[in-house]
Amino acid sequence: MSSTTTHVCLTASVENEATTMHTPTLRPVSKLPDVGTNIFTVIGQLTYQHQAINLSQGAPNFPCDPKLVELTAEAMRAGHNQYAPMAGVLSLREALAHKVETLYGHTYHSGDEVTITASASEGLYASISALVHAGDEVIYFEPSFDSYAPIVRLQGAKPVPLKLTQPDFRIDWDELRDTINPKTRMIIINTPHNPSSQILDAADLDRLAELTRDTDIIVLSDEVYEHIVFDGNKHHGVASHPELAQRSIMVSSFGKSFHVTGWRIGYCLAPAALTEEIRKVHQFMMFSADTPMQHALATYMQDPSTYLGLSDLYQQKRDLLVSLLQDSPFELLPCAGSFFLLAKFGHFSSLSDSDFVQRMIRDYRVSAIPLSAFYTDGTDNRIVRFSFSKDEATLRAAAEALCSMKG
Repeated sequence: MSSTTTHVCLTASVENEATTMHTPTLRPVSKLPDVGTNIFTVIGQLTYQHQAINLSQGAPNFPCDPKLVELTAEAMRAGHNQYAPMAGVLSLREALAHKVETLYGHTYHSGDEVTITASASEGLYASISALVHAGDEVIYFEPSFDSYAPIVRLQGAKPVPLKLTQPDFRIDWDELRDTINPKTRMIIINTPHNPSSQILDAADLDRLAELTRDTDIIVLSDEVYEHIVFDGNKHHGVASHPELAQRSIMVSSFGKSFHVTGWRIGYCLAPAALTEEIRKVHQFMMFSADTPMQHALATYMQDPSTYLGLSDLYQQKRDLLVSLLQDSPFELLPCAGSFFLLAKFGHFSSLSDSDFVQRMIRDYRVSAIPLSAFYTDGTDNRIVRFSFSKDEATLRAAAEALCSMKG
């Protein structure tokens, strides 16, 4: 071995030893020490491992309109491939303002009251982060989408879950009245509701307005399934209530409405004073959502039938799955909106809902989400959530397997 080689080896040895001796073991203090991988990822991995039929994920397995894809390609070819304006492409904001005024009667100004976000999830995060401060309390209703409480906690605030009544999954307005206190900064509602599939009506909005009147409470309304309401019912969101609209943020999703959940495009509608604060956070999270998709959606929305036909589409899927499961051992709960169906199994199995779902995936090759995952305290009513945002062949294959289940 040459002296040069020996020197190189010794130098490497010394450097390795120094690295070993002086590199500290990082032990970060977690802001969410009790939070692990969320249930959707866990069930997704099990579904893939056992090649199960996926009724767990709230994402369509059928294609979006080819016209929407072509409009996106056209936008790319036209050069819309750089950053969009921070608040979103103006033509899309104008299309949203027109849609909401037409459907719900409230006028939002496209310039300072409509913001395009990189998914509804980002809209929720930006809204809570911008408007909730350390020491505040945020009331929300369980079972709930799993992101609400962690986002609140990340602000140093306290999430306050109230349980929806059983078996109808309604808000107990008297309990809400008794829970509101001077620390209450925000109330989060979700309609149509995930996972219960229930909807708020006009009387519900009146009660919420009554309870928040003459307060500084902000209402954050998650309305990503706004166009998926069944049996001739109307969607009653905050934009349809003049008083609530003055203190509320409406968050919704193009992904849910147009079968493009992977595009991650959503939006926030709110009074200018609230929008100003939301945009302060949005600009540092994403700055702007994907540009070509925004141009495509603005053109696509010029035809209202692209979103007004969703209720019929998904009601057909709901009705198909319900009819196919009539001979199953499950007790199906009413479904008024969204694309989820709850099913009770406690009358034929003593397993916890988490164990039941794992068994269903392993033995029957169908996946679902246990309802306990939507409660912070793990409340287990032996109910699972199925998604019917699938093509007919998938729903029929899943139903055949579920009908063969035994206790």
